[in-house]
Amino acid sequence: MSTSNVENLSPQIIRMLTREVSDLVTDAPEGIRIITNEEDITDIQAVIDGPAGTPYAGGSFHMKLVLGKSFPAEPPRGFFITKIFHPNVSGNGEICVNALKKDWDPKLGIKHVLLVIKCLLINPNPESALNEEAGKLLLEQYEDFCSRAKLHTEIHARPSKIKKDMQLDDPTQSKKPALEIKSTTKRKNDKKKQLKRL
Repeated sequence: MSTSNVENLSPQIIRMLTREVSDLVTDAPEGIRIITNEEDITDIQAVIDGPAGTPYAGGSFHMKLVLGKSFPAEPPRGFFITKIFHPNVSGNGEICVNALKKDWDPKLGIKHVLLVIKCLLINPNPESALNEEAGKLLLEQYEDFCSRAKLHTEIHARPSKIKKDMQLDDPTQSKKPALEIKSTTKRKNDKKKQLKRL
């Protein structure tokens, strides 16, 4: 999705990012966990807990911010790595929110961006939909929208799945034995067959 931009940013910007990410790790907003990459400060990732009272409740959504060469003059781009059914999230996970577009201000920090993205899970904006199907359902058939969003959350955003996916991305984590992977795959396939019968 992106490569490091450390070499493209000024030392002042790198110091600012280092300080802000460090502050976020020690004092993150409620429901947001920061994932650090000590080798690349521009690799900003987080896990956002689905807010209570929304179709995303109970889910954990892994996302990342991609900082361009002109950051902070230009906004970062946000992507959900976890698949999510949401009007403001495209098929490739790109997030559409005004704070990352026309309302961007270089004084806004990473914390502000993460909070705006979390708020987007509470109040989707169907007028700026990247996922037209989700936007239309949200406006015209809210119950159907909630059902689809809940189903996606149950399938893709279970906290244990996010943790497993993050470990597979981390080469320092040990891999599961092949036998354990096969039995897990067999259970998943059996469950899919049962659901098809319904």
